[in-house]
Amino acid sequence: MNDPVQPAEALRRSLAELLDGLPPTQAAGAVERLIAAYRGDTPTHAPILRDRADVAAYAAYRMPATFEAVRSALAAFADAVPGWVPGSHVDVGGGTGAATWAVTDTWAGERPVTVLDWAEPALALGRELAAANPALRSARWQRARIGTALELEPVDLLTVSYVLNELAEPDRAALVDAAAEAARSVVIVEAGTPAGYARVIEARDRLIRAGFRVAAPCPHSAACPIVPGSDWCHFAARVGRSSLHRRVKGGSLAYEDEKFSYVAATRLPAEPAPARVVRRPQIRKGQVLLDLCERDEALRRTTVTKRHGDLYRAARDTDWGADWPPR
Repeated sequence: MNDPVQPAEALRRSLAELLDGLPPTQAAGAVERLIAAYRGDTPTHAPILRDRADVAAYAAYRMPATFEAVRSALAAFADAVPGWVPGSHVDVGGGTGAATWAVTDTWAGERPVTVLDWAEPALALGRELAAANPALRSARWQRARIGTALELEPVDLLTVSYVLNELAEPDRAALVDAAAEAARSVVIVEAGTPAGYARVIEARDRLIRAGFRVAAPCPHSAACPIVPGSDWCHFAARVGRSSLHRRVKGGSLAYEDEKFSYVAATRLPAEPAPARVVRRPQIRKGQVLLDLCERDEALRRTTVTKRHGDLYRAARDTDWGADWPPR
């Protein structure tokens, strides 16, 4: 009997098939236009993804990156709540459903899943792609305007990925407040830029005021120790590049790193990491330099040398964004 295809591989195959049906110049042109729209500073008041061609091109281009970023955030959250499995999931502004795929990759099995988005073509394509994932076969794809009028039913896990940047400040606040009222756990992912980090911190503060504790990436629920404007907290997820990526970006590498900022907050008992590696480790002769965010609300650089034995070997293998020391 063949082993079941894992969500990451099933998604890759489905997107490859989708890309095969798109004329290369049309796909690349649509992606370039949509990237420009998403990078705009002014929130849009109409869906950016207008039709199937837009959705297909952008899904083939962006879903792998969103999937990997959300999967990385969920993995850190899962480490902080060992043994917990969400009984239900709502993905707000989920479009074609990348976050739902990431949830099924993190916690196997079926559960009630609802994807909310205001772009009907995105929902339709998400439903079509979900046919390749048994855990999503009964998912609901529901049109909803994301903002002050959004109403949410009680849910175990709620995800919001790459959505806050599309909303004006009142709508962002209303969305986070609605999520805090409805969900036991909330995971928010944004682009790993200073502006994306600022939106995540804004959401983090609102969730904490609503009674949530931060499970990841922060090892504490106190104020972020980064001085505003001096730096920003972000991480990276490795993403395989399709031929469409290489056409649009003019690159030849088989991969790229998706930079993202995130917060995972919960009302559950949680065990945050003792510290989080917040920069790419620097490996030098006989030592590893780790930049850490620690439980006492401080940022520190730690030097791990060969004299530390097993800890040194662990430091050489650790990654940006990982717990420290390893659990």
